[in-house]
Amino acid sequence: MGVTVEVHRVYRYPFEQVVASYLRKYPSPMEKHVKAVETVEEKTDLSTGIIYRRRIATCQNVIPEILRKVTTFREIYYNSSVSQVSVLKVPDIYLEEESWLNMQKRNMAMKTHCLTWTQYASLSEESVFRESLENPNWTDFTQKGRISVTGAGLLNCVLEAFAQSFLKQGVKK
Repeated sequence: MGVTVEVHRVYRYPFEQVVASYLRKYPSPMEKHVKAVETVEEKTDLSTGIIYRRRIATCQNVIPEILRKVTTFREIYYNSSVSQVSVLKVPDIYLEEESWLNMQKRNMAMKTHCLTWTQYASLSEESVFRESLENPNWTDFTQKGRISVTGAGLLNCVLEAFAQSFLKQGVKK
């Protein structure tokens, strides 16, 4: 089924300052679940000046232990045997973020998706920082995300609701 998260926020700081802060905010004592962020690719399009970055975030698995214990997913092997596995019992979750920074248009678009549990869950979000039309010294932020879990039976909805709540808390920080 899936759940969505939509956020709009205005930061009362200039675009350059907000983007610079975003790009260096992890790891941080304020966000203990983000262990590391590594830039794995960065390039500038010489014709447009757009800076492309691809980063991998290593995050602590924040799914409550009780859900990790009771949630199993069915795996069907090539010989048609069925096995129950608890794929949620991993210490880390990996996310890939791609961003396009356009200083001329004063916006940065980002797309993020989860690299962990791809056969059981999908998490994707699109975010944009842009100079505010209301005040050029402010920055508008919009984010749309979608989380969908399959294969956990009745717990699909519980896991989706937990993820939705966790993402909403993260945006408030």
